[in-house]
Amino acid sequence: MRPGAAATPEHERTGAGRVQGMSETDDLDALPSRELHDLAVRRALHHLDVAFLWDLLRALPAGEAIAGHPDHAGADALHLSALIGDAIDADDTDVADALRPFYLDYLRKHRGDLAGLEHHAGPQS
Repeated sequence: MRPGAAATPEHERTGAGRVQGMSETDDLDALPSRELHDLAVRRALHHLDVAFLWDLLRALPAGEAIAGHPDHAGADALHLSALIGDAIDADDTDVADALRPFYLDYLRKHRGDLAGLEHHAGPQS
């Protein structure tokens, strides 16, 4: 940057895959829901904001119900499970080993619900 030149904040630059900059007078409420989603997800990915992405995944079933699609919640859970399975390759035992305390804690909390789940592939209705 040239000396004395004002820095242009990243969110005000435009280009491929970027949302037009938001000035102080602009309102995020004016954006369509899909654009808000895209902007929020891009921001979270850029900053590796896993907490936001996790919260988004947790909010999906309620969003589906509010939108009148409660039957989609089960499909979302199966899809998420498949994505997690793909991310943690079955041959990648070091990741599974690293997550072992997490799995143990979860399963111990839900010990009463484990009967018959050893070979069950999806959620029960």
